Amino acid sequence: MASEWGHIRLRDICEVITKGTTPTTIGYEFSDSGINFIKSECLTYEGAIDSSKIAFISPQTHQAMSRSQIQANDILMSMAGVYLGKVALVSEEHTPANTNQAVAIIRLKPGGISHRFVAYCLRRPSLRTSIINGVAQSAQPNINLRDIGNLTVPLPPLKDQQAIACILGALDDKIELNRRMNETLQGIAQAIFKSWFVDFDPVREKMEREAAKTQGRKEENQDNSFAPLHPGALVLNPAIADLFPTEFEDSDLGEIPRGWEVHALPDILEINPSRQLSRGTLAPYLDMARMPTQGHAPDAWIEREVGSGIKFRNGDTLVARITPCLENGKTAYVDFLKDGEVGWGSTEYIVLRPRGPIPTIFAYLLARSNEFRTFAIQQMTGSSGRQRVPADSLAQYELVAPAADSPVFTTFGRAVNPLFERIRSGMEQSRALAALRDTLLPRLISGELRVPDAEKFVEAAV
Repeated sequence: MASEWGHIRLRDICEVITKGTTPTTIGYEFSDSGINFIKSECLTYEGAIDSSKIAFISPQTHQAMSRSQIQANDILMSMAGVYLGKVALVSEEHTPANTNQAVAIIRLKPGGISHRFVAYCLRRPSLRTSIINGVAQSAQPNINLRDIGNLTVPLPPLKDQQAIACILGALDDKIELNRRMNETLQGIAQAIFKSWFVDFDPVREKMEREAAKTQGRKEENQDNSFAPLHPGALVLNPAIADLFPTEFEDSDLGEIPRGWEVHALPDILEINPSRQLSRGTLAPYLDMARMPTQGHAPDAWIEREVGSGIKFRNGDTLVARITPCLENGKTAYVDFLKDGEVGWGSTEYIVLRPRGPIPTIFAYLLARSNEFRTFAIQQMTGSSGRQRVPADSLAQYELVAPAADSPVFTTFGRAVNPLFERIRSGMEQSRALAALRDTLLPRLISGELRVPDAEKFVEAAV
């Protein structure tokens, strides 16, 4: 079958292969909102576009940068740096859009070619490896437009292209569905954290509830929970409300729940706790490129001989301390190691872990909070482009919390831990689906595996 298909150079099936432009190089600026501007770091390992990393330009800038305008069904390929060889297919939801000079825009000729099939061909791990190994190693690895045009892809009949793309797409669609569900679950956990430990909504609700009673207003719902009287607060279960104080008191940080205290961060969390790994042994390694900016855990990691780096174990939170990784939100909660296993990673990580009975996920949600990130960014020192947060500077961060053995923390753990267990389950399924996709992809594209046989694998997995 494979020999019947043959191969064709990419440039022979393309209407255009070009690249974008950075606005500032032609006298324009980025905006806070407007037209999407998709950079190399927006392209994910899953062949998607990470909307959280998209920048923006004005409609006027978009019109002025006609060469870098992106259309639906364009294929984007990162041309340089650590993102070299990453590929994504542009969907309608991301257009109109532009890109910069580090991203190739591959636009196929209309008719007879499945855009999704070609994108999968270009996403083959073996192709990305050959690109990385074969490009010029100057200041940073890069590939030019001519070399991209000379890449070859198999060209089966259109119905076979569509069938292969449909099979692989079913796996990617399920991975994307899991990602969105996990994003929602984490958003719920972050909302609970903010409500309880930043905005102190339960205390405000109890105070306003008492005020409502004195005014003869009824605030209980049919399920005995209390409708939030404080704008933006979560619906409060009476059993949880009873754990919180009924009033505020003054502190150096302003009003705080009565009986709670202002703590220095080291009173609540360990900073870079000791972890032991023997140099030269193999251990799970998480590099900075795989650190998540939104979700709580990486999509992959590798085994690597232990060298100089930060050590961590399950329940630890990792925070990137160097620019621009900190500003981009690179933060992880470690729950992907085996029991008792120790992993390691960049020296540019800071490790946080709650003390005593405080739920370990508390540190992660704190590290994701705007208040913590703003403080950490303000502590950065060093020359432009290489600024980093000294770990000991975090000792100056102050937060408000009850005693470590407070039932508030216990209840908080019971509320959020199941959410992260579901997230972890979804991520494990997605990793398995991605592994299956990466196994099927080269076999389907080469013709080694027939579509009906591949369908059986996919049906069993999803």
